[in-house]
Amino acid sequence: MAAIPIRESALLSGVGHVPLVEIHAARELAPTCRVFATLEGVNPGGSIKDRPVVRMLMKAIQTGRLDGGRRLLDSSSGNAGISYALYGAALGIPVTLVVPGNASRERLDRIRASGAELILTDPLEGYDFAVAEARRLARVHPERYWYCDQYSNPENWRAHYDTTGPELLRGVVESTGKPPDAFVAGIGTGGTLTGVARRLKEVHPATIVIAAIPDEFPGIEGLKPLGHPGDMVPAILDESLIDRRLPVRMEDAIPMCRKLAKTGLFVGPSAGALVHVACRAAAEDGLRCIATVLPDTGERYVSTGLWAGEDG
Repeated sequence: MAAIPIRESALLSGVGHVPLVEIHAARELAPTCRVFATLEGVNPGGSIKDRPVVRMLMKAIQTGRLDGGRRLLDSSSGNAGISYALYGAALGIPVTLVVPGNASRERLDRIRASGAELILTDPLEGYDFAVAEARRLARVHPERYWYCDQYSNPENWRAHYDTTGPELLRGVVESTGKPPDAFVAGIGTGGTLTGVARRLKEVHPATIVIAAIPDEFPGIEGLKPLGHPGDMVPAILDESLIDRRLPVRMEDAIPMCRKLAKTGLFVGPSAGALVHVACRAAAEDGLRCIATVLPDTGERYVSTGLWAGEDG
């Protein structure tokens, strides 16, 4: 493999190593528990998806998967698509993305800005339909596409095992003197939950892993419901790591997003959902320290009305 140019190498080295913040707003709902989270919106691509996307791209380059001008193909609800588009542009890799048509305008515009090809699917068909369409394209046009398949690619969870997990663990131990009692994650591809949970449980087997499960509709962008027959379970998701599943709705996520914004943490609805679930788990289970992630930035949801009516 040819050496990565200095400019691109610097961009890649900016992934991860994000700040760990304590969620002081959680004290209102869980006064006896400290909640910590990695602030993933400061990654170059603005979300936690930079971590697995860079790992998967570098592995593909090293193994010759993209030789001959093949396009990288995958499905995404938006954040991974932005990361694919950004790093694809930086590394000279053509990118095609299949995205549900209800992804926020900010996400779609950001993907287009980096020159990636967008194929939009009917939002009423759900996100699993976008996945199926990407798989169909890969099957029909194997000479044109290399299908990255973030749902099945083991480099996805390994990125979180090697980076997100250790960063969370180190930061929490430095702040409290011990590992967290619990880790709260959503399930998109399953990479974050699987990778971080494996790392935390290796170090502290008693760590409770809690999955935040949204309702089927309207759901929460980036999180899968996994509550109905026929829902696609990601191949890399290790469900044996999950100790508890807690439901969460957009009606829970939005107020938490607005509460977090007033403490300086301007994050998207999946972050609001995870913090809400962390507070509920703390209150119900008497937990004293919970770790989670704030997956992306609130700027990506302005057009959705998330911040409408906020007067500061």
